Amino acid sequence: MLNEKQLVRQCVKHNRRAQKQLFERYSGLLLGICRRYVAETSEAEDILQEGFLKIYLKINEYKGIGSLIAWMARIIINTAITHFHKNRKHHFHYDIEEVNETDMEDFMFNELDFNREELLNVVSSLPRGYRMIFNLYAVEGFKHKEIAGLLEIDVNTSKSQYSRARKLIRKKLKYLSKTHNIKEEK
Repeated sequence: MLNEKQLVRQCVKHNRRAQKQLFERYSGLLLGICRRYVAETSEAEDILQEGFLKIYLKINEYKGIGSLIAWMARIIINTAITHFHKNRKHHFHYDIEEVNETDMEDFMFNELDFNREELLNVVSSLPRGYRMIFNLYAVEGFKHKEIAGLLEIDVNTSKSQYSRARKLIRKKLKYLSKTHNIKEEK
């Protein structure tokens, strides 16, 4: 098994075995990133495949500064954003008026109330635009100005969609919390 530097050098030479090893080593983690941006696993797998093609084509641009996984994650995130742009017109979006603006600021959750899969499902169930902005801001750490540039939207749209995403997540977690309590009472 090759170390990371050797793996990169071999991938630059288009060595198929090294490319396969790179995929096997990092695809699980990178698929997790893809899953944060789309609701369907098959769609996440498509983004992963497309992202790995870009990684293989651009691997010579990786100069060893910073971690390889961070460099690859950036490509995967950009691929997810491109995928969002290409498919934006094909997906249903909630109108602003359809989102319940229930104030739930005072509702607190215990971090142990939900497992990873439940949290992923809640985020995955968000409307596509909300999910994209929530992930870019809350998970990836982008600023609203950067998100606006990436998604070609107004900064205030990014901020409002992030706010609505948080409210929708709270609403869904509150409902999930109630179902947990009902199960525990039985």
